[in-house]
Amino acid sequence: MDLKSKKKITAEARAVVRREAQAISNIIQQIDDSFVDVAHLLLNCSGHVLVTGAGTSHAVAQRMAHLLSCSGTPALCIDAGDGLHGGSGAIKAGDIVYIISKGGQSAEINQFAQIAKERGAVIITQTEAPDSPLGRMSDALLEIKADDDVDPFGMVATGSSLVNAAAGDALCVVLLKLRGYTHEDFGLTHPGGAVGKNLENSGSL
Repeated sequence: MDLKSKKKITAEARAVVRREAQAISNIIQQIDDSFVDVAHLLLNCSGHVLVTGAGTSHAVAQRMAHLLSCSGTPALCIDAGDGLHGGSGAIKAGDIVYIISKGGQSAEINQFAQIAKERGAVIITQTEAPDSPLGRMSDALLEIKADDDVDPFGMVATGSSLVNAAAGDALCVVLLKLRGYTHEDFGLTHPGGAVGKNLENSGSL
């Protein structure tokens, strides 16, 4: 596509945002009883929630782990690659390993998941491919599929990463409400920065 003019560039940028917004909206119908099952597993986790993924999914995992912790569910992002070099020793029975993987075929992710399972962790996978090797070894699945046309070449995970992030956001907010996590609770773990100052001014700190 020739993007030499300002008009064409702005039109393309708007089209990208429009496609991504529609793709996120389309996952509303994918939120079903399996979402409820996953939410309850996370709610009742007796250990830590360890979130992981490969490539762009790892970036989404980092964001999700942070937001889970911000909303009352203790969580950390764990690097599956490092896990194959000793890091998996941090996993114990009672933990949940939450894996974001579009196709469920990544060798390092699947090997890491197998180690985690053998160490007694519960495996939850967010994926488009429930029949993949990763999907089949998982204890629970959240099937989230992005629109086929939302990523350039069907491979550059621009829109699909936002879709996966939105599904994670839904879990974070649902868990926050299930726990009765309050404005004041949030203030105890977020005293820094502009947010902390606003909480202090509002009397939450």
